[in-house]
Order: sequence, then C-alpha cells, then structure tokens
Amino acid sequence: MRGIKKGVLLVGDIGGTNTRLALIEPLKGHLNFLAERTFSSREEPSLESALRKFLTHPFPPLRGAAFGVAGPVRQGRCEATNLPWVIDSRELARELTLPRVGLINDWEAGAYGLDALEEQDFEVLNPGAPEARGNRAVIAAGTGLGEVGIFWDDREYRPFASEGGHADFAPRNHLEMGLLDYLLKRHPRVSAERVVCGQGLFTIYQFLRDQGHGEEPQWLVDLLRQKDPPAVITEQALTGKSSLCTQALDLFVSLYGAEAGNMALKVMATGGVYLGGGIAPKIIAKLKEPVFLNAFTAKGRMRPLLQTMPVRVIMNPKVALLGAARYALRPQDRS
Repeated sequence: MRGIKKGVLLVGDIGGTNTRLALIEPLKGHLNFLAERTFSSREEPSLESALRKFLTHPFPPLRGAAFGVAGPVRQGRCEATNLPWVIDSRELARELTLPRVGLINDWEAGAYGLDALEEQDFEVLNPGAPEARGNRAVIAAGTGLGEVGIFWDDREYRPFASEGGHADFAPRNHLEMGLLDYLLKRHPRVSAERVVCGQGLFTIYQFLRDQGHGEEPQWLVDLLRQKDPPAVITEQALTGKSSLCTQALDLFVSLYGAEAGNMALKVMATGGVYLGGGIAPKIIAKLKEPVFLNAFTAKGRMRPLLQTMPVRVIMNPKVALLGAARYALRPQDRS
C-alpha cells in the first residue's frame, strides 16, 4: 500500500459482520464512488489485511482517509466491540503514507452522512413537527446496537459518539421482566444491546418458546438449524407463517421503539430520530405498524414531546461511507 499519493478519499465502514471499503472522489459538491468492496469481517485478521486486498489495483492517489468502526474510539484507537480487531489511526496513517487518518465510531460516521442523503433515502415513521429543529439522534440495530447524538449549535449539526447501546436493559412490564430474568440466567448483566440486535431477536424468540407462548413446529426447527435464525424469524413473522415468530418480532420492535424513545429523551432529539443499521430496512413494513411508535412515545408526561419528533429509517446502506468521506473532508482533516 505504500507509495500511494494524494487524490481521492479512502473510506471504510467496519462492523462486526461486514467491512465495507470504498474510494470516493469529491467532485463539485458530490461524493462519487470510484470503487467499493465488502469483506466478511470475521474472515479477515485485521483492517490492514482487508485494505491490502482492496488496494491491489492501481487507483488515483489518496487525498485522505477515514474509517467508521463499531466500538469506542479513544485517542485514535479502537478495540472493536463485536470483532477481535484493534485499529490504530497512527498505524493506518503510516501504512497509507498519509499525514493522518480519521477514526471515529461507525454510527458517528453515519451521522455525518445524513446530510449527504436525499429524501428517497428515508422512510418516514413519524413526520413530527413541521420544520423541526434541534438535536438529532441515531439508533442503529444490526450485529450490535449503535447510538449516536447530534448536537445542533444553531448553525450546524455536530455528531458525537456514545456507547448507549451498552446501557442497562430496562423492562417495562411483566413480560419484559420475565425476559430480563431469562437473560440473567445466561449473562451476569443485560444491556439494551442484548435484546435490540440480530442475536437479540433470536433470544426473544427462544424466551417466548421456552415460556410456552407458542408452538415450534418441526419445519421451523429445521429452518432455524439450516439458516441464519434472525433472518428465519423475520421472514416467518412477516409472512404470518408462525405465530411464535410474529410475537418475537413484535416484542423486538416494541423494545426497539422504547429504546429509541429513551435515546430521544436523553439528547432532546427535537430535530429528529433516525433508525440505521441492517435490520430496520428489512422490517420496514413492521416498523410502520403502530407497535414501534406506540413504544417510542409511551413516556408518560413526555409523550407530547416525543410525538413532535420526526422519526425516519435510513434506507441507504452507504450512509456511513458517505459520512466517513465528509469527516475526512473537514478542514482539520485536509492535508
């Protein structure tokens, strides 16, 4: 990788399941993708390994680089939460022969990318108040649960990372108390991420099954063994073929809505709440049912406030790559 000169932007979106890399050319206010490739994160020993494979062909010289990674970034270094990688921006800068490399949380990158999207890149769950202004929030369920705040300083939006997905899971009723008790028999502590993520959906399904809330026919047992369980549960719920799967997805969506409402209150997200991650676009029909918004707004005296907050689903999977590019173009990251 050495010897690459300055020109285009090298960006990445590093998650526990996939690592997406791209070369982007900023041109007349637009971000044009020149090359893009997705790697299985688990099959690569490091980010550097994926970069070497990606940069095997001649490309325009590099102007800068930035990466969003799923995990807390401190002093330019990150130990990925759901991936056995340690990523250091200084080592990447040396590898790429660049003065510096931007390294931020993956959904912090996604937050930077929001303003690069078009209206067709969103699905609206709640229109909210007309011309809503103020802070924003991003909550993204996928392999894990990402949460990011976006501060409005009366001139521009300034994203800031959080690890709110690892805050405690707060059950709201007896059913969810039972879920918490079920999980505490498996784990010493239960975070929101334990239930609002892909594996969380499967855990919810297992809880409902083990507590006798529905039957698990043999054909479903076979499917769960043969394929990715969260995908199977989602498919069977959306097609109505399994009452147990439908109950599991309904509870998952309700928990997602409740946690989104918690995040919205904590950052006073009057400017809007955005759902990111790989799960929301796949269950958009379910999210448009009353379950999500009912849970989102069920905050007692704060219900009227939450009803004014726009809620949108990010449908463009490249938002974090676009955001990493916008981050790399900030004045302090220009070379």
